[in-house]
Amino acid sequence: TKTISKCYVQVTGMTCASCVANIERNLRREDGIHSILVALMAGKAEVRYNPAVIHPSTIAELIRELGFGATVMENCGEGDGILELVVRGMTCASCVHKIESTLMKTNGVLYCSVALATNKAHIKYDPEIIGPRDVIQVIKDLGFSTSLVKKDRSASHLDHKQEIRQWKRSFVVSLVFCVPVMGLMIYMMVMDSQLSDAHAHHNMTREEMEALHSSMVLEYQLLPGLSVMNFLSFLLCVPVQIFGGWHFYIQAYKALKHKTANMDVLIVLATSIAFLYSFVILLVAMAEKAKVNPVTFFDTPPMLFVFISLGRWLEHVAKGKTSEALARLISLQATEATIVTLGPGNVLLSEEQVDVELVQRGDIVKVIPGGKFPVDGRVIEGHSMVDESLITGEAMPVTKKPGNTVIAGSINQNGSLLISATHVGADTTLSQIVKLVEEAQTSKAPIQQFADKLSGYFVPCIVAVSVVTLLAWIIIGFVDFEIIEKYFLGYNKSISAAEVIIRFAFQASITVLCIACPCSLGLA
Repeated sequence: TKTISKCYVQVTGMTCASCVANIERNLRREDGIHSILVALMAGKAEVRYNPAVIHPSTIAELIRELGFGATVMENCGEGDGILELVVRGMTCASCVHKIESTLMKTNGVLYCSVALATNKAHIKYDPEIIGPRDVIQVIKDLGFSTSLVKKDRSASHLDHKQEIRQWKRSFVVSLVFCVPVMGLMIYMMVMDSQLSDAHAHHNMTREEMEALHSSMVLEYQLLPGLSVMNFLSFLLCVPVQIFGGWHFYIQAYKALKHKTANMDVLIVLATSIAFLYSFVILLVAMAEKAKVNPVTFFDTPPMLFVFISLGRWLEHVAKGKTSEALARLISLQATEATIVTLGPGNVLLSEEQVDVELVQRGDIVKVIPGGKFPVDGRVIEGHSMVDESLITGEAMPVTKKPGNTVIAGSINQNGSLLISATHVGADTTLSQIVKLVEEAQTSKAPIQQFADKLSGYFVPCIVAVSVVTLLAWIIIGFVDFEIIEKYFLGYNKSISAAEVIIRFAFQASITVLCIACPCSLGLA
């Protein structure tokens, strides 16, 4: 007897079904090749060959000569079928042993484990030798009832609705409070510049005097050391910090718990420190009854949160779109198949309805007019028109006659067809498309991985730099106080020199943190 081996070849450069047909037709003519099956979406060819006549590398070479890229895949474990079953009627460990030992003796079963507590069986088998229906039959013959573990076909794990809602809420809250803060800030800037102009010219018109006056309203002190401007900024900043920043805080906490630093940590650090620092400075100013209003950073947190939550919201909306498409794809899959047994001369002997997961390679499946094709296969008997637009986008129905291939998920129109299953389960074109889209969603773009890696170093670096800034200014201050006097606005003699130095140093280091944070926007 000829020994038949099996190998898998990764094929690149195939664009459509005619490429597949081309490869299959040409390779079947070669000596030593028993059969060949090419899956277009997976880009994979399964070849059964006689190792005495031909070698896998020669097979790959033959495919390359046809103008495609081909490499032999080393890990042939890809062909193993995996079956998850619920087994009812087990009472004790001996039942488990009975099922396991019987299955392991069965030809084609590679691995089997049965859990009594959960009533589940996990079986690995070689689809060439045995199929899921045979395995189920073996267990039934032992006197247990069994059923497939129902797969969740709803694609609920792809739903981004909740995240979209959460980030949208976060963005809206931040935006509502951010606009007034920015308004106040811009107003102050404009007034400051007018003030300095006025001081330069000395001769003021009445309008300028009024402008000066209105800018004083914001600088007006409600309590000694607490200006209207700072008070309003503080009031507007609190809700943003709590509601807008809520998710960032949670994420940052989780990251720090695992001893990593991500973007969220940086955002939380900058906003919290800016907020707390400003708050403390206000308290100090009030305690001192300061004449000059302190410089606060209440404008930083709302603006940061607005930009970043907008970014996250848009990202989830985009992901949601892809997921919707994927959920629709998954819903195209048929759930049941009609398997028929043929006698001599293609006479129908019997037919039964089974779950799609139980269809084995080589089964004869009957598809009635209006029915969906449950698996990829080849037509054996019958003529029909098939609507493949769901998969290929081709608007016109395609004629199918014996020998043509059909795609799972497409719809049979007017004639009844008998097809022989070639790709089942996870190997069908539709499953492969779903898998590719899922992978595309879960995998990160290389640049994104790079950004994440960078932010791992970026956060500690920024923190280090701001600490260095703090220490450096403290040292400079104690060595040469004049420099600080020159740069520290609103220095009045009532405060001790040491306090001025420390305040200025803090201001410098906070500024470093707050400025580095929008850099994370650049990274994002």
